[in-house]
Amino acid sequence: MTGPGTAPVPPSKGGRWIQHWDPENETFWKETGEKVARRNLFFSVLSEHIGFSIWTLWSVLVLFMGPEYGLTPADKFMLTSMVTLVGAVVRVPYTFAVAIFGGRNWTIISAALLLIPTCAAFAVMEPGTSFSTFLLVGLLAGIGGGNFASSMTNINAFFPLRKKGWALGLNAGGGNIGVPVAQLAALAIIGAGGGPRVLLGIYIPLIVVAAVMAALFMDNLENVKNDTGAAKDAARDGHTWIMSLLYVGTFGSFIGYSFAFGQVLQNQFGRTPLEAAYVTFLGPLLGSLIRPVGGRLADRFGGARISLWNYVAMAAATAVLIGASMEKSLALFTAAFVVLFVLSGLGNGSTFKMIPGIFQNKALAKGLQGEEAAAYGRRLSGASMGLIGAVGALGGVGINLAFRQSFLSYGSGTGAFVAFLAFYAVCFVVTWAVYLRRTDPRVPVTTATSEAKPQLSYAEV
Repeated sequence: MTGPGTAPVPPSKGGRWIQHWDPENETFWKETGEKVARRNLFFSVLSEHIGFSIWTLWSVLVLFMGPEYGLTPADKFMLTSMVTLVGAVVRVPYTFAVAIFGGRNWTIISAALLLIPTCAAFAVMEPGTSFSTFLLVGLLAGIGGGNFASSMTNINAFFPLRKKGWALGLNAGGGNIGVPVAQLAALAIIGAGGGPRVLLGIYIPLIVVAAVMAALFMDNLENVKNDTGAAKDAARDGHTWIMSLLYVGTFGSFIGYSFAFGQVLQNQFGRTPLEAAYVTFLGPLLGSLIRPVGGRLADRFGGARISLWNYVAMAAATAVLIGASMEKSLALFTAAFVVLFVLSGLGNGSTFKMIPGIFQNKALAKGLQGEEAAAYGRRLSGASMGLIGAVGALGGVGINLAFRQSFLSYGSGTGAFVAFLAFYAVCFVVTWAVYLRRTDPRVPVTTATSEAKPQLSYAEV
């Protein structure tokens, strides 16, 4: 047995399984846990980054697809909507997969699976291919969206509660940045006169590298395996669905705008593919980079407080977009859209930080303490993250469908932005009413600095 003041080296069995993991133990964390957790975080980010890139490739592939491809703007919005939809749906089984296969093992499998949509797109990407074929191949690319759920569930188990905001923000931000990286690569290829197959060809060896690195350097946690019942428990908890709604407002915005930004510039302002590509990467890039900052701010000031005011700022930016859209001001429209991307990234970090704190509170309300409370919080927060991530990604589907309908009905995206403004107002009200208006009387409001870890009120999650 290991005493509370010792820091054992995590014993492993075949296949890089770690049997003992106690990140809430300060000594264990400083002497052993932090190094292992950071190594797994790094290679998790690499795999998730490639997954995001493959998922969102169609946001730039459609920019390559000129009149010779025979697709209307409505066809392209439908295509990107369906890619987003699959990416949202597969997040649910990907969350279960970590408990079934182990985090390292599933990272290898999920990275290798990315070869299927990438090679398929490489094969069909040419004029004359039917819309139904493009749609089928695009649906395959949706599996890249699932990597986020399994990656976040896995990394959540490696870090102590006090470090989760920053760690989860880095993990998700590193993945999110796959969106602008793919768009920047497309910009370079378009500028050099290359075609979409060049872009796809670049990613095929990168996928192989991500799978091999996961096999060589990542670990499985024994205490996460065979806990598929956690997802059922998380699904029964009302906070899972409340946080899903709030995550629709942040990540749903980020991924939806990432797919739609270039198409909006083309269809509403007449930008060429190259002109659109010059600016479409900027918003996702800044939104990805600032996500860890949102997590860090949430660690310090509380995720609910940061999220609340972030929704206010998102609503204000959307109001500016509506005005710029009506005035046909490209400069103001682009600037406001980039600001909205930044705010969505900040909110991604703050809302996801709220999740571990909420379930830690529930553990304390049940009378659990110390490692028992931490284990309960890790179990349910890890499971809920996959479900919340799935519902949040569905927001991206809604955004693309809203733009499609707005362009069909009004010839611009103004109608869609009005709907988004109303939704951000709903998110503001829900955040205030559930997490800031009052403290749940069942939850201790005092804080502690012992190894039992902070006991937070909902206002502090």
